[in-house]
Parts: sequence; C-alpha cells; structure tokens
Amino acid sequence: MSNGTQPPTTPGANIKIRAVPNLRDLGGWQTLDGGSVRYGLAFRGIELDKLQGDDMTAFANLGIRTVYDLRTEPERTAQPDKYPQGVEYIVVDVLKDATGAGPAQLMKVLADPKAAEQMLGGGKAVAMFEHGYRQIVSLPSALAGYKLFFTDLLSEQHRPAYFHCTTGKDRTGWGAAALLTLLGVPDEQVMQEYLLTNEELLPAVQPVFDKFASAGGDPELLRPILGVQKEYLEAAFDEMRQNYGTIQGYFSQGLGLDKSKQAALRELFVERG
Repeated sequence: MSNGTQPPTTPGANIKIRAVPNLRDLGGWQTLDGGSVRYGLAFRGIELDKLQGDDMTAFANLGIRTVYDLRTEPERTAQPDKYPQGVEYIVVDVLKDATGAGPAQLMKVLADPKAAEQMLGGGKAVAMFEHGYRQIVSLPSALAGYKLFFTDLLSEQHRPAYFHCTTGKDRTGWGAAALLTLLGVPDEQVMQEYLLTNEELLPAVQPVFDKFASAGGDPELLRPILGVQKEYLEAAFDEMRQNYGTIQGYFSQGLGLDKSKQAALRELFVERG
C-alpha cells in the first residue's frame, strides 16, 4: 500500500485520504469470545464524488473490489460516485421507501438558517433522526438492501467491500453496527466505533458550520444532523429488538440470512488467537 493507505493497526483508525473523510476499516475490534475482526475486508466511508488524482490512487491501493452506494436516487444523481477502473458499483438504496425528510432535503436547509430552525430546532432534529434510524432497520427497502449487502460479503468476488451513504454516518453506521454486533463485538465497542464519526467527519465539514454561521444561523443547530448521537443508534437497536428480538433474529427473519450464513460471516470476519 502506498503512503496514505497504510493498513490501520488500531481499531477505528482513520485512513487518511483527503477526499474521503470518515474512512475506516471495520477490522481490529475484539469479540466477546476472544477473537478479533479481520482487517481489510470491509471499509466504511462517505460518498466518492470528489475522488480523483492522488486520492484515487490511494483509494485504489486499498484493493477494494466493490462499492456499495446506500444513497437515494436524488443523492446519487446530484453527486455521482467516482471510483477506480475495474471496481464493481452496486446501488443499495435503503431509504427508497422512506417517509419524511430525506437526506437530500436536509442538506438543502443548510443554506437557509430560517428553514433550518423551523425544521430542526427545539429537539426536532434528534427526534427526526431517531425516527429515521428506525426506518433504516425496518423499511422493506432497507431490509432488501442490507440483505443484498451482507449476502454479497460472503462472496470473495465482492471483497474487500466499501460501503457508504452521503456522509457515512447513518445508513453506513447501522450497517457497520449490525455487522459488528453479529460478529460478537461488545455493545460498548460497537457504540465507540459508531461515535468515531464525530471525531473524523465533523472537522472535515467545519466549512459547512462556518457558512451557516455567516448566514446568521446557529451552528449548534447543525450538530445533530452533521454528526451522530448515541440516541440514534440506540433507537435503531430498540427497533431491532422490538421486531426481531436479537441481532441473530434480525439477520434471519429480517434479512433472510439463516444460521449457516451468519456462521459463515463470523468465520470469515473473525480471526482466533
């Protein structure tokens, strides 16, 4: 690997490619049974619309074979992914069936402090995202999308895989959290991995905060939509437990991955001793 794409040596370590902030390998996390998640199989990050030049080379050096785009059609149209030649590109629109404000709509209010206050103020943003996370777990389009993604991970031709939404925090965050939980990573470590987005993404979107402030808006209003909060992921897991009982139930009943496929994922992703 060339400089900038060295394999990480600590779980959750940021892989520094300027055009792809919030990029990290899911490997390194310890499991409850004494194993650890293998590096180099699944990477999470943001949209790839700015990937070019040296950053494209650095991304190519990760060896990724498949890009899974979890965004909606309007998001994909507005900022289409760029990726190295030969990489397979698969659309997984988990929010296709969603109701309420979509990600693209939320991004539009960033230019209008008055509209942002109306849509996001008074705790509305947190409530909106908690609802959104429940949809990420239980919408038919989400179940179909994550089923495709996790099933594909079992095939060597699709690995290493890169999966992303717009900023790599919500739809991507649930995909990472669900997989790590299935693999046996403790809940507190799964939450730690999820919250790393606040350290790795928020500095990269500081210009958005600054522009909003210069237009007369309160930057704190944007923190719930540009970052992540533990309440969001907790809402997703609550939805999962209400509908399926356990993570194994979610994978079997919700996604159609039976016990043998779940065992195959654990065998593939977890190294022992």
